[in-house]
Amino acid sequence: MDLARHLHYFLTVAGELHFGRAAETLGIAQPPLSQSIQRLERELGVQLFDRSRRSITLTAAGELLIEEARALLAAEQRLRTLMRKAGAGDLGALRVGVLAETPAPALQALLRLLGEQAPELTVDLQELTTAEQLRLLATAELDVGLVLQPIDAPDLVCGPAAAVPLGVVLPRTSPLARLPEIALADLAGHDLILPPRATAAGWHDHVLEVCRGGGFEPGRIRHARNQEFALGLVLAGSGVAFQQEALARREPRVAWRPLTGNPLVRRVAAVWAGTAVHPAVPRFARAATAVIAGDEAPAPLIAPGASQPWSVVYARNAVDPR
Repeated sequence: MDLARHLHYFLTVAGELHFGRAAETLGIAQPPLSQSIQRLERELGVQLFDRSRRSITLTAAGELLIEEARALLAAEQRLRTLMRKAGAGDLGALRVGVLAETPAPALQALLRLLGEQAPELTVDLQELTTAEQLRLLATAELDVGLVLQPIDAPDLVCGPAAAVPLGVVLPRTSPLARLPEIALADLAGHDLILPPRATAAGWHDHVLEVCRGGGFEPGRIRHARNQEFALGLVLAGSGVAFQQEALARREPRVAWRPLTGNPLVRRVAAVWAGTAVHPAVPRFARAATAVIAGDEAPAPLIAPGASQPWSVVYARNAVDPR
């Protein structure tokens, strides 16, 4: 029994107190309308209309049903709207992994863009390495992650990658800092500061392969998981690092120079499991690619106390948003 349809017919008849006018309002013939009301009465076990006189009137049960029917139909409409929004990825919680080196303005722009597109969607961010994200995606503890390419994960779906050219970071006192750009071969004899291979094996191996192909064989690999720690090692003269300009410019005591020919390009892509995909994932992947690639400008800083349609989870060593 289509209870919602029968209740809708009932409310129309109750409003008109005339089957002919109600049928005309509904755009149906009168016999099917009368049959619908009779079926509803049988289903509920009560008589809803008094038909003993020339004009029909509501019975006591019919009077009581009016408010209940309106409430039920309103609840059904809310349910349909809620499910439609959930199916479109406009509601619920989206668990997202992001890299620690993601610039604060990019995170702000990404959350602003998602907030504009789906203000009722909760985005829970977790600061994780590429390897950590891949593990959590495999156990369904993340819905989507922003990882460094390349990765070896055939069971995951990859969205379009955002490409960010990297330059070299070195002390301002280095003779190489006087050059407008630096070739990889110019770095010969320097140590190289890289995140540990365990954090993103594919990227780690790719960086070393590009360095060797360009004539730079690092004297020693020094590991730094945190960007601030990497900059500290650069300042201490313990090696050079490869970073995007926006991050390096925050530290005035180091110099950032582009690499000749842009041989190192950092590619970040949204990845997710191929099954049971959260409906908001495609939207997030598109937004993240646009923001990281620089197609979406960062928003002004949010005023203190302003409402935000998201919750953000940062680890203690998250990137300083200043």
